[in-house]
Amino acid sequence: MSELIVLGYDDRAVANRAFAKVQELEDQHVVALTGLAVVSVDADGETHVDTPARREGRVALSATAGALWGMVFGMIILTPGIGVVGAAVGGLIGKLSQMGVDKQFREKVQSLLAPGSSAVVIMATKVTEDKFAAAMEQFGGTVLKTSLPEQSERELAEQLAGPDATD
Repeated sequence: MSELIVLGYDDRAVANRAFAKVQELEDQHVVALTGLAVVSVDADGETHVDTPARREGRVALSATAGALWGMVFGMIILTPGIGVVGAAVGGLIGKLSQMGVDKQFREKVQSLLAPGSSAVVIMATKVTEDKFAAAMEQFGGTVLKTSLPEQSERELAEQLAGPDATD
């Protein structure tokens, strides 16, 4: 099971420090990441996304993990209104709803991302809750969290990969 954690901040500098702390916590095995990003919204309402790979040249996630993270991230954070979509994207949105990433959670996340604000978005397979909370407490902010069951993650990854994909 993965945890999807969104830490919202009014100040991008604080979000950047929290982002760096999450990376330290990964190195200390407090959290096992499958996805990490800082999302910031500038004064004009434009969304900017920074990931560890973009910031530091870290080794990228596997293709499947990267695709899963990108799709989950996009559906939760960057898609306030879907409109008309193809069957594949519609199926993915349906799968996200089945995974517990419902409209209410997405709306809460989007409300954190007002112009001038930032959020650290974390997808992790393991979080040592007490150590993680103690380390992140210094940054304050708003915390949103939901769980993504392993079976649903696998189904979503398979749907992303397509019917002809092999392991």
